[in-house]
Amino acid sequence: MDFTRIRRFTYIINSVILFLVIALAGFFFLCKASILIWFSIPTLLVYILGYVLIFKDRLAIYVRLVYFWITFYMCLCTFCLGYKIGFHLYCFSMIPIIFYTEYMADKLGRTKVNAFVASSIIAICYLLSTGYTAFKGPVYPVDNSIAGAFWTFNSVIVIAFLVFYSRLMLSLIGDYENQLKQTALIDRLTGLYNRHYMVGRLESATKENGPHSVAMIDIDDFKKINDRYGHNAGDYVLVNVARILKDICRDSKVSRWGGEEFLILTSGTITDNSALIEKLRASIEKEDFAFGEDHIKVTITAGLADYSGNDSIDRWVNVADENLYKGKKTGKNKVVY
Repeated sequence: MDFTRIRRFTYIINSVILFLVIALAGFFFLCKASILIWFSIPTLLVYILGYVLIFKDRLAIYVRLVYFWITFYMCLCTFCLGYKIGFHLYCFSMIPIIFYTEYMADKLGRTKVNAFVASSIIAICYLLSTGYTAFKGPVYPVDNSIAGAFWTFNSVIVIAFLVFYSRLMLSLIGDYENQLKQTALIDRLTGLYNRHYMVGRLESATKENGPHSVAMIDIDDFKKINDRYGHNAGDYVLVNVARILKDICRDSKVSRWGGEEFLILTSGTITDNSALIEKLRASIEKEDFAFGEDHIKVTITAGLADYSGNDSIDRWVNVADENLYKGKKTGKNKVVY
């Protein structure tokens, strides 16, 4: 989740809380709780200020203000109306929200709230407010039927928050794990799959029905390109060779095997796929690799190998590598199988 979505989401939460404060002011009027009626005015101002803080990107201040005010609000309502009303239940929804906020602040590089300390303070306030009213009773006695209805209302709100934030947190964790997986399996420079990913795909291919073949691709004289034009030019060549590979071999699995080597996994035999690899070779040979004022001549050599059904993955790839070596020794810029 990016920061724009976080801010939009915070606007929504602030609006929901503001609506609840207005609705609760009506409930306090019904209960003739004058302290809470007057307290609703600064509470409304706090959440109106919240819009300003969100707009000005002062989310760290906003979060701390909301934590403090909700805790104070919860305790005051419990003291005045008693624990049977259910305001103390909001502490249960606040604690996971606090840990969620700390997690998001860490991912976005923002100032974090110490979730453990904040949660401990809320827990202490919960114990003090409910403990006091359990022994002393509330300031404003509330009819049991009204108390029961409002306890149910508060319980539903708290459960809804817990379910919502739990789902949101699981979604964020899933997204983050997918990002980590992509980082682990994708070559950062070329955007192709890396060797680790390809080994897994080769293992899967050996267990599938139907023939498979691999093509080991190597950029000819790549060291000379680096030495003559510089490593930035070398990276440029790698990126653009990868682009052509992805375009022509879009129905195959393509990976950067290491350095200037690429490995392509295709369905079918060498006979089925040799024309595809030859097309790839010809396309790269014809491509104008223009780096600044330089026009770099780039060719590739490819070695192909079928999976025999008995060989190990290492042996399968080695056969392709041996054919690649033969191509290098006999003039380069060719496909050997």
